[in-house]
Amino acid sequence: MSFDIFNPTEEHKMLRDMVKDFTASKVEPQAFEYDKKEEFNLELFRSLGELGLLGVTVSDEFGGSGMDATAAVIAHEEIAYSDPGFCLAYLAHSMLCVNNLYVNGSQKQKEIYLPKLCSGEWVGAMGMSEPHVGTDVLGMKTSVKKESGFYNVNGQKMWITNGCTDEKGTPADVVLIYGITNQPEGKRPEISTFVIQKGDEGYSVGQKIQDKLGMRASNTAELVFTNCKLTEDRLVGEEGDSLGHMMRNLEVERLTLAAISLGIARRSLDVMVRYAKDRQAFGKSLNRFGQIQRFIGESYAEYKAASAYVYQTALGVPPEGTGKRLDSDGVKLFAATVGKNIADRAIQVLGGYGYVGEYHVERLWRDAKLIEIGGGTLEAHHKNITADLSKQL
Repeated sequence: MSFDIFNPTEEHKMLRDMVKDFTASKVEPQAFEYDKKEEFNLELFRSLGELGLLGVTVSDEFGGSGMDATAAVIAHEEIAYSDPGFCLAYLAHSMLCVNNLYVNGSQKQKEIYLPKLCSGEWVGAMGMSEPHVGTDVLGMKTSVKKESGFYNVNGQKMWITNGCTDEKGTPADVVLIYGITNQPEGKRPEISTFVIQKGDEGYSVGQKIQDKLGMRASNTAELVFTNCKLTEDRLVGEEGDSLGHMMRNLEVERLTLAAISLGIARRSLDVMVRYAKDRQAFGKSLNRFGQIQRFIGESYAEYKAASAYVYQTALGVPPEGTGKRLDSDGVKLFAATVGKNIADRAIQVLGGYGYVGEYHVERLWRDAKLIEIGGGTLEAHHKNITADLSKQL
């Protein structure tokens, strides 16, 4: 029997079937509504905990499913097939917060936070970007000063997915944030990770980001920390360790962001093929015209190529990352543009119908653009890949 990189084990196949069924019955019916309202479906999100998806890479000791990066890719591709915005909220929780804490947190921190995060009782997020700092992580300004018996956090985080959980601006229950704990003269800053909890004094939501181009079914917010005092047990790992935390977790993040693009590409291709088969022009189906055949043929080949690259890379990435970013950058660089381009072709094939929400592809096109920006811009991937390949010579 040949090896299937898309479903390496029977457990992976069962997971795909389960998520596909859940997506068709629960995610698909609400996708248009919540995108239009620019609201996060918190109730639906919590139901992911019942399926074991909110802690897909976390061991069962802490309420997770104990699966691997391939399982995470499967879950993200299948959910994104219907609702990439909702899937982005899932990614921010399960990968940026939960997986990060599982890999880098202490035993006590895992016992306190992970069960409630895995069940869906708590919503998690991660705060890295700042109002004036995105890709330039070392340029962050959030400072964390150690004082007598606690850490004092001051700064802002921006573009934080799950930064708030509702329209009232209720903060996420748990946020992992990165802050500068030491700035040696002439050297790069020392960055550390901390756990923030809803209710911590000095922690608040500054604003919910409205009127986004896409990913409207996930909440994006600014987080503000003003003399936010944390006890020493909120430090994750050791002081100054977090550049490693950040870079390793980015591998899993970029894999699953690429998986969202796969879901967008596959859905757009399906819509395109179905429409071209059914729609008549000049007395024959659209799929009889060479221009349309080119759109469909190129889209299929690109989707299959991106899928093979993403799933092959996932086989070699453990939840804690590898410390080698080359292919995690590569899969996101390639899949992000594939997803956007196939959605764009689908709109072109559908013409006026593609331009309205009823046929889904305009929403998918809007959502697809975010993957070229979030979790590392295309330009950042170009830089990283070039630098890493140059080191191999």
